[in-house]
Amino acid sequence: MATLLHIDTAGEKAMVAISQNGVLIAIQENEVFQTHASFLQVAIQTLVAETAMPLNTMDAIAVTMGPGSYTGLRVGLSSAKGIAYALNKPIIGLSTLGLLANTASKQPWFIDKKEQVQIFAMIDAKRMEVFGAIYDNKLNCLMAEQAIVIDSDYLTSLLKKQPTICIGSAATKAKALLEDPAIFFVEQSYNILDCIQLAETAFTKGAFEDTAYSSPSYLKEFFFKK
Repeated sequence: MATLLHIDTAGEKAMVAISQNGVLIAIQENEVFQTHASFLQVAIQTLVAETAMPLNTMDAIAVTMGPGSYTGLRVGLSSAKGIAYALNKPIIGLSTLGLLANTASKQPWFIDKKEQVQIFAMIDAKRMEVFGAIYDNKLNCLMAEQAIVIDSDYLTSLLKKQPTICIGSAATKAKALLEDPAIFFVEQSYNILDCIQLAETAFTKGAFEDTAYSSPSYLKEFFFKK
């Protein structure tokens, strides 16, 4: 078990937290989407002051690697790398889709049908596109993270394999495409407890990122308007 600093700026809500031995010690949150960059360093300093736990006492820094907000991912990983370099600490990279799958595995619908259900974790990528990945009932990845254009035919094709639970910010969009008792939609995100759980597992396994060469999982190129 470990003392971990958690950084999540991948989505609309940012979270910075400290956990110890799998237990949440303190957390700072920001729900103003375009202010994650200014929030992050202040939040880290506040946590350190509140808990009297300096950054050099952290065993590792856990950070969400995406997919998600292009700017948010850069802000989070850059901060994690800066701390890791300065203090010679390892980085634990967490997939936002993997975190969603972990949340889905706790849903009553999933638990009732656990022996035959797959999880479609999905993040809205605008229009009819999602960032998605598919997991089995033991959270093993069946389809790697990718950008997907979804329609009713795509969702129907999933049901030919197994009943499916769809979770994430794109679930509302997907729900409008298909009604079927074999598909269930969860319109929510993961929380800090999911981050702690998966980060602890990764730390125990020694599953760390390459601090120098790790990069966010953007899944597609970033375009901006002039």
